[in-house]
Amino acid sequence: MAIDQEQSVTSHLDELRKRIVWSLIIVVVLFAVAFPLVRPLVRFLQADLKELGIGLNAFNVADPLMLYLNLAFIIAIVLASPFWMYQLWAFVRPGLYDKEQKATLTYIPVIFFLFLAGVAFSYFWLLPFLLKVSTELGKELGIEQVIGVENYFSFLIRLTIPFGLLFQLPVVTMFLTRLGLVTPIFMRKNRKYAYFALFVVAALIAPPDVTSHLMISVPLFVLYEISILISARTYKKVLILEQQAELERQADLMRELNK
Repeated sequence: MAIDQEQSVTSHLDELRKRIVWSLIIVVVLFAVAFPLVRPLVRFLQADLKELGIGLNAFNVADPLMLYLNLAFIIAIVLASPFWMYQLWAFVRPGLYDKEQKATLTYIPVIFFLFLAGVAFSYFWLLPFLLKVSTELGKELGIEQVIGVENYFSFLIRLTIPFGLLFQLPVVTMFLTRLGLVTPIFMRKNRKYAYFALFVVAALIAPPDVTSHLMISVPLFVLYEISILISARTYKKVLILEQQAELERQADLMRELNK
């Protein structure tokens, strides 16, 4: 028995290692593919600054090169994320029921598009507002803005990527509700603690001013309320499935007794 268990663990570790290796290979391949995409992406990201009359400056010799490599790596990571999620799903699939396999598989495209939606939301809604506020404040204070390319893109990544991850909250909530780890009652009861945590997250993302902080905090609060609604809907489905399973169990028991 111990030998069988050891062989099972070894086979699982081998499978995990192969999936990790394939995930790394796909990142390397996409990293090479992403190089031609960096230049048009940089031009697109610079458009908002040009409208405000702000140019980007390189304060270090290696800044343009590091920007090129970092953006290519980020593009590769984003494009490879559905493949990673599929590899994770394929690894845990043998331990899932058929219905669970189908349900969890549908999470992959939803998670990917929610991430893109979060990035788009922060870039097209929050970023222009923050740039406008910062530029106007600089003019009022008589400060001429000279923005470093590394500083600007670090700020941009720090703003967009966290929102892409935070937009996964509804899917995570649905998944945890299906597992029975979270209920809508629990989420409503702990709303104030969740709001406080999201408020702290917003403080880490936003510049140090009240308006920007609220611009980030309020959408996060709305996202949490949407997650509660999704949890409530999922919880009802879980209860119905449990009732159906219990009725089927009782029916099977009655058939056994009638034999």
